[in-house]
Amino acid sequence: MSNVTIHDVAERAGVSIGTVSAVINHKDTVSKGTRRKVLEAISELNYRPSAAARRRLKPAAEKSIGLVIKEIHNPYFADIVTGVQQTASERGYHVLVVSSERAYDLEQELVELLVAKDVEGIIINPLYDEKADLSHLFEVKRRNIPLVLIENVRGIQASMVDVDNIEASKEAVTYLIGLGHKHIVHFAGPQYSMHSNERIEGVRRAFSGHRLIFAEHDIIHAGARLEDGYQAALAFFRDKNKEARPTAVTCYNDLVALGLIRALRELGLRVPEDVSVIGYDDIDMASYASVPLTTVHVPKQQMGQRATDMLIQHIEASDAGVIEKECLESKLVVRASTCALQASEKRSPAATGS
Repeated sequence: MSNVTIHDVAERAGVSIGTVSAVINHKDTVSKGTRRKVLEAISELNYRPSAAARRRLKPAAEKSIGLVIKEIHNPYFADIVTGVQQTASERGYHVLVVSSERAYDLEQELVELLVAKDVEGIIINPLYDEKADLSHLFEVKRRNIPLVLIENVRGIQASMVDVDNIEASKEAVTYLIGLGHKHIVHFAGPQYSMHSNERIEGVRRAFSGHRLIFAEHDIIHAGARLEDGYQAALAFFRDKNKEARPTAVTCYNDLVALGLIRALRELGLRVPEDVSVIGYDDIDMASYASVPLTTVHVPKQQMGQRATDMLIQHIEASDAGVIEKECLESKLVVRASTCALQASEKRSPAATGS
C-alpha cells in the first residue's frame, strides 16, 4: 500500500486540503464537528503528519524515539545503546529501548508497541534471514515513520549505519594467512544475522585472494553467545588429532571467541601456540581476557550516535524521504591470541588452488 497523503485524509473526511491543514496546525478556524471528522479520518487511515505538525497536534507530548536490539545481554548492543542515548539526550529526545531476544514474533510485537507509543522514529537491528517476515518494517515505512537500520536488510528502503563486514572479515583472515596459517576455520554466527553471512563472505574472499580453497565444512555454525562458542568448540575440537585440527579460527563475534578459548583450554590446547583465535566487535572484555583477544574493532558507540543523528535529521527535515547509507571504519586490533605458525608446525592445507 502506498503512503497515505493529506489528499487521502481530505477525501475521507469530505473536506478540503486546507481544512485538514488547519486541523493539523491546530488553528481555531475549524468547527468542532469538522475537526472531529478530520481527526477520525487521520486515525482510520493511519496518516502521519510531519514531526513539527504532530507536535502542534499534541504540544505537550515529549519527543521520543525507539531502539530495537537483538540481545540485551550482548555488550555490542550495550555500546550502541549508550551512543543512541547520548546523542538523543543532547537533541532533546527520550529513548525507548526494547530487545527482541532473537524472537521474530517478539520483534514484531515490540515494533507495534513503539508505533502505538507514537515514537517519532525507530532505530532497529532486525532479525533477518531468508524466511523472515518483514511486514512490521514495511508497515513502519507505510506509516511514514522515520526508520534507520544498523544492519543491512534487503528489500527495505531505509537509511543505514554499519561497517564493511566483508572487508573487515577478509582483513582478519588475510592477517592469519600472512602469519603462515592455511588451515583456518570460521565459527559463524546465527542465521538471523546478515552480519554472519557478510563475515563468511569475507573469509571466502580472503582465501580466494591467496588461491587457497575454503570448503563448506570449514564453516562451523556456532551462534552469538559465550555458551555457543564454548559448546561448538568442544564438539569440534574434542576428537581431532594434531594433523586434523585447524591452526587458526576466526569467529562471528568476541563472545563466541571467548567461549572458544575456554573450551580449548579445557581440552589442553594453548592459545595462540596451538590455535590462534580472532574475534569480532572489540567489546571491552576482549582486552581483559586471560589471553587478550585479537579482534576487529567496530565503533559501536559511534554507530549508535550516527544512527541517532540520521534518524533525528529525518524526523525534523521537510523531506524525510532521503535515504542515507554510511559505512564507518573498522580495524583489526592485534593482541595475544594470535601468533605466527612456526616453520616446524606448518602443515599443508587439505586442498589448495593450482
